[in-house]
Amino acid sequence: MAFQVSARKYRPTKFDEVVGQEHITQTLKNAIVNNRIAHAFIFAGPRGVGKTTTARIFAKALNCENPQNGEPCGECEKCKLFETQQTVDIIEIDGASNRGLNEIKTLRESVKYAPTSGKYKVYIIDEVHMLTTEAFNAFLKTLEEPPESTVFIFATTDVHKVPLTILSRCQRYDFRRIEIPEIKKQLKKIAEAEGVEIDDESLTLIARKSDGALRDAESFFDQVVSFSGDKITAEDVSKMFNLISEDLFFEISDAMLAKDFKAGFSITQKVYDNGWNFVDLVNGLQEHFRNIMTAVVTKSSDLLETAENYKERYLAYADKFSEGDMLRVLTFLNKLQYEIKTAHNQKLKTEISLLQLIGMEKTETITALLKKISEGDFELPEKKKPINNASDANRVSASAVKSVEEEKAAISFRDVKLRWNDFLKFLNSVNLVSATNLLGSVPYSLDGKILQVQLAPDVDANDLRNRIPKCEEFLRQFFKTDLKISFLNNKNFDKKSAELRKAEAQKDEPPIVKAILEKLDATEVK
Repeated sequence: MAFQVSARKYRPTKFDEVVGQEHITQTLKNAIVNNRIAHAFIFAGPRGVGKTTTARIFAKALNCENPQNGEPCGECEKCKLFETQQTVDIIEIDGASNRGLNEIKTLRESVKYAPTSGKYKVYIIDEVHMLTTEAFNAFLKTLEEPPESTVFIFATTDVHKVPLTILSRCQRYDFRRIEIPEIKKQLKKIAEAEGVEIDDESLTLIARKSDGALRDAESFFDQVVSFSGDKITAEDVSKMFNLISEDLFFEISDAMLAKDFKAGFSITQKVYDNGWNFVDLVNGLQEHFRNIMTAVVTKSSDLLETAENYKERYLAYADKFSEGDMLRVLTFLNKLQYEIKTAHNQKLKTEISLLQLIGMEKTETITALLKKISEGDFELPEKKKPINNASDANRVSASAVKSVEEEKAAISFRDVKLRWNDFLKFLNSVNLVSATNLLGSVPYSLDGKILQVQLAPDVDANDLRNRIPKCEEFLRQFFKTDLKISFLNNKNFDKKSAELRKAEAQKDEPPIVKAILEKLDATEVK
């Protein structure tokens, strides 16, 4: 007997055999049992999920002589005629090749004739969205008021292309993508029936590659059997479809924990050497970190979309990453998914992105920090003297108000540097002459209330002496504090040593910034 592909050999013949579409098959069975048969149906959904198969079963059940709880019996004359494709009461039409006005006119003429032997004449039109606008318009009246013994079933992968005038005349059923566990279960049944040995990891790889389409999964299964024979391993599947090893994704997440930047280069090179697609790498990383997120949130392996032998490895991450970490990573990868497709050098883009991932620091939420403080698991910077009476409370309150007022009145050199360009824009809006003279200037130091400003090489400080009072007034308006200003020519700038400049720059920095600059012997740059 000639070889028959799995998608045809194991095509469902009853509603109960349809995989992953119970919400539809149960409704259709109930309609048959209760004799509530509509005159037109539209089955919408992605490829390979059972639309045409369900339409055929429904057509067979409508004409079955002995339906059993809505299912076709498979034994009567009508069922056997259908199985051997000898019935004339069930007509299948390809909408892609019969899409014109003339074909629809022919169909309208044939609708007038009653069924030859069954109860219903059923028209199954596949890819109905391919019909032309004229064909749809010619079909409207027939579709709205067909003969009582006629049923139309339309199948389409692009339901948005079907006119609303057609959709409104049909009962609509939306088919969904089939989940990975259901695909694996069906492939396992086929493997057992065919005498093929296959492990769980191989089933997972095939199910993932099929992207929710059972027909695709069955075709991939046939390909792998042709490649491997009666024993299929994950290595064979990966080699056959050039899939990225899942271990590679674990290498990346492990490198993030160990801050192993070297791994970013070696992993990128491994992807390049194996000829793997960098877009597939990013897609795989999204699935990988989605599984880690699931393990972190649920502390369980029930919702993990992976092979059984990887579930324990994912659970090991549950206490090593936080929800905030995973949200940042997934947001980063979602952005990278679009950027990598348009990158001129995908290898370099991936390399840089992996280094950014590895370098991401862990985060703590405010809620978690407050919880640590309340549980005493957090070291406070200083223990304050307790408030014992009302006078102490007033003293503390007055001190706090004074501290806030002083803080508002004071300004740091760092703030001046960060806001200097904005100050020049403000100056330009109120006094064009002063703004022109200070164009290209930069703050040099702040000693108490005296701000030293280095002028551009072509501006002489002596020429600005008479403008000092006006500039100080503008400084007060913008920075909300009293500042005195002095100007340095370019030749005066190099008189102070590098050490003095570093000390000036650090003087008003926050403690943590000072510590970083001191420990690393660094100089802050804007």
